[in-house]
Amino acid sequence: MPTLIMRPAGRSVQLHQENFGRKAGPRWGGWLGLWARQRQRAALRDLADDPHRLNDLGLTRQQALEEADKPFWR
Repeated sequence: MPTLIMRPAGRSVQLHQENFGRKAGPRWGGWLGLWARQRQRAALRDLADDPHRLNDLGLTRQQALEEADKPFWR
């Protein structure tokens, strides 16, 4: 649906572009989220040998390693 702009005289003007006001270009947020998830999982793998920190997170060593071994897209 086209976006309408109200004019002071009460007339509305239809914009010629459907995507007015939307971001154009690649969606970097999705890729950055995947990258961040991989870094978090690598950090979790490093924590797997520290029982005190795992206890703070409420995880067992096995749970931490299972999460760290997941592929980046899950």
